[in-house]
Amino acid sequence: MKASKSYGWLMFGAVALFVGGIAAGVYFERSNSGLSLLPGTQAQASPGVPPPSPVKAIPDREVYYPGTEDLAPDEMRVVALGTGMPTIRPKQAAACFLVELGNGDKFLFDIGYGSVERLAAMKIPMDYLDKVFIGHLHMDHFGDLDALWIGGVKMNRTYPLRVWGPSGATPEMGTKHAIDGLQRMLHWDAFTLKGLLDARGEKIEVNEFDYKGVNKVIYEENGVTIRSIPAIHTADGAVSFILDWKGLKFCYSSDTFPNKWWIEHTKGADISVHECFADPQILLEKQKYRPDFALALSVFKHTSPQQFGKVMAMTAPRLAVGYHFYNDHDTLPIMLEQVRRTYDGPLAMATDYMVFNVTKEKIGVRMAAIDQEIWPTKPTRPKEVKKGVGDNFTTFVKSGKEPMSDLVKQIYNEFNERNGTNVKMP
Repeated sequence: MKASKSYGWLMFGAVALFVGGIAAGVYFERSNSGLSLLPGTQAQASPGVPPPSPVKAIPDREVYYPGTEDLAPDEMRVVALGTGMPTIRPKQAAACFLVELGNGDKFLFDIGYGSVERLAAMKIPMDYLDKVFIGHLHMDHFGDLDALWIGGVKMNRTYPLRVWGPSGATPEMGTKHAIDGLQRMLHWDAFTLKGLLDARGEKIEVNEFDYKGVNKVIYEENGVTIRSIPAIHTADGAVSFILDWKGLKFCYSSDTFPNKWWIEHTKGADISVHECFADPQILLEKQKYRPDFALALSVFKHTSPQQFGKVMAMTAPRLAVGYHFYNDHDTLPIMLEQVRRTYDGPLAMATDYMVFNVTKEKIGVRMAAIDQEIWPTKPTRPKEVKKGVGDNFTTFVKSGKEPMSDLVKQIYNEFNERNGTNVKMP
């Protein structure tokens, strides 16, 4: 499938680049008007005198500033929040994709470690981030669930966290067992929040579904339908997801070997996010893996670039998105070369903070500009917090306190005077 003339090749890193004349694997929509002079700059300048500089905003910005753009009622926005390998690094977190819909719904597909940091950069109140779909129980796909859960309570979430995940071959291999263990592990953390923070966000609602379900509906609300299909990855209990809304289809593989369920049920998707694991040669040279292990990991435990390309050729999405590799200046050309041996359609090779705007007319691809000093956003409803700080200490620990009563009283008095409040000391 060939790209239309409205698509151009673009390599995304921190900036857009061409490297060695190799097209870097992203097609994107671009308006010709984006290259024109801005309004107010058409004034005739005298010879040898530059025209007036623009004073208005650029109409078609090729970067996404979180929290600054409306989402149309029929538009889908997908943000790559974790695209790297099983071991995270500063540039790329582990697997996570955010899907935002024009009806106000937001969904997280996988929540691998490091991804909640990227999620914070999207400037979304935690109350809206209450729906998580986990493809399987490897830590690089759900290792930041603890940060989303307890961290979300501390960052103002006032609603329960809802989690969907597959069963396993035995109860101990399923999502419910994993989250029960997570809650036990974090009991001390959750317990100490009582009387200090709003406890409504502490609840986790687990929706475990049969991993063997083929195109089975696991979520249906507000015009959105999400189905699961089995995936093939290391053991029974891995799945992929298909989201349908207003004639738009988003497909997310999580991790899987190429399989018949994906090929049958994701044909013609608008955006098809599928793992495209590091080529065996990259694993051999970069990570010094044994040759047999490099081949087995890339080709059988995951989906290699050539296999990814073949799957995309067989399913023909409007835009194929490959993830789950380290996207660098030296690895990307190798990955593209292998993908292009089996697929010549629209393609994006994902990296963290890549943003896709999807409508029936076009698909736009940009990078997000992030705020490193982001603070948590306010909750959507008033917080309910018990009065007082709470006292969970034994007599032994209480006996070690150094009250500093005069200093504490001074802090309270100064705070109340500055803010016109009358908060009493506990």
